Amino acid sequence: MVTFDEFRAMALALPEAAQEPTWEIETLRVRAKIFAMGSPEGETVTVKASPEDQAELLAAEPEVFTSAPYVGRHGWVSVRLDLVDPEELRDLVTEAWRRTAPKRLVKEFDARATD
Repeated sequence: MVTFDEFRAMALALPEAAQEPTWEIETLRVRAKIFAMGSPEGETVTVKASPEDQAELLAAEPEVFTSAPYVGRHGWVSVRLDLVDPEELRDLVTEAWRRTAPKRLVKEFDARATD
């Protein structure tokens, strides 16, 4: 099980990530662009993914992953915090950040990760 606070910490550990309350939920952003969101009181969080990744996640673990309301058609995935593997969620949050962050920032992040 992952708590919302742990999810938020995963996201905020990424370069230039910031939290901003919007639509009565917490959005996690990089340079003002949303890559993940959720509510501290909620049972799920939502992360940005490609439509292909979304399809794979839903097929592999439909009890954990669902298409996100409103933005699911763009690949976003809802994730049940009580069922997701913490490392898998960390990977999904990092990949959501990578999809959203400017290319130069991702390149700098990757360079630091391989040092």
